Amino acid sequence: MGSVSALPQIKKIGFYLCNGFTMLAMASAIEVLRMANRLSGENLYEWFTLSENGEPVSASDSLSINVDHSISSPRDMDIVIVCGGVDIEQNYPRQLLSWLAMQDRKHKTLGAICTGSYVLAKAGLMQDKVCSIHWENLAGFQEAFPSVRVSNKLFSLGEKRMSSAGGTAPMDMMLTMVAKEHGNKLSAAISEMFMCERVRNSEDVQKVPLRNLIGTAQPKLLETVSLMEANLEEPFCIDELAALVELSRRQLERLFQRHIQCSPSRYYLHLRLSRARQLLNQTNLSIIEISIACGFVSTPHFSKCYRDYFGIPPREERLGLKHSDVPTGVHGAALVTSDAQIAV
Repeated sequence: MGSVSALPQIKKIGFYLCNGFTMLAMASAIEVLRMANRLSGENLYEWFTLSENGEPVSASDSLSINVDHSISSPRDMDIVIVCGGVDIEQNYPRQLLSWLAMQDRKHKTLGAICTGSYVLAKAGLMQDKVCSIHWENLAGFQEAFPSVRVSNKLFSLGEKRMSSAGGTAPMDMMLTMVAKEHGNKLSAAISEMFMCERVRNSEDVQKVPLRNLIGTAQPKLLETVSLMEANLEEPFCIDELAALVELSRRQLERLFQRHIQCSPSRYYLHLRLSRARQLLNQTNLSIIEISIACGFVSTPHFSKCYRDYFGIPPREERLGLKHSDVPTGVHGAALVTSDAQIAV
């Protein structure tokens, strides 16, 4: 008698909704689970929503969402994900911290989306662990929880912990989870259904606006960077940039070194190569066309610069081959590995 193949184990996921949670972030996570069930024809995932007392919760867009259970209701689940949003410091009950600690003692996987990582850290559940949080909260989070290895990656997917930034980043995190558990084919099919051009991986970083990293007290620096960003195809020389912002070249170089820890020319190169990477991954433009669009005088020069910076040639990047990590920022913290900064 032939053996009967075992049905896949159903993974049960509870989403705790904090007051003011971000609807888009929560929905993009759940929709991946729904589509995984639909396309596989199997009940791979079950999910439900939670609040402190089972009462409806208002999202940041003022819509009120009915939840399935309170945290005092015993529920069988494998993963608990805290859905954060605006003003997270004031928008969670203290009872939630002890409840999350109890889930950790039960060896449940704990997760967070948008600003939910703040709650996990407040509960003391992210000590020496890597986590992601929305870029707007990066600086304050790192200051409040110095023992947490905060990252500006779109998401962090580790053993017993998972976290993602806001927006559509939770979709990428859940697609990666589905790929690990049920294969790349299913994950790619879900992505196609959502008309998602590319599943971003755990090495993709959030694009953090420079003003959020250095503040608005350096208008000359922000003006220079804006000029760079607007002129990638035909780059200015550094002397021209200095003249446009009414500084000497030496003054401009000191400004960049003091606040970004790299030279203006190096930062400009970073912007052009980052744009090239986006075009490689998101368009069908040829490598020659991309090199021209990003201000390189020749394709061989572009390829060399790209390989030196990302550790992989442009052609292999397009083929999706594994590449080394994006260079880390000069401050030595995960916070500054963003598209807004660069290693010297």
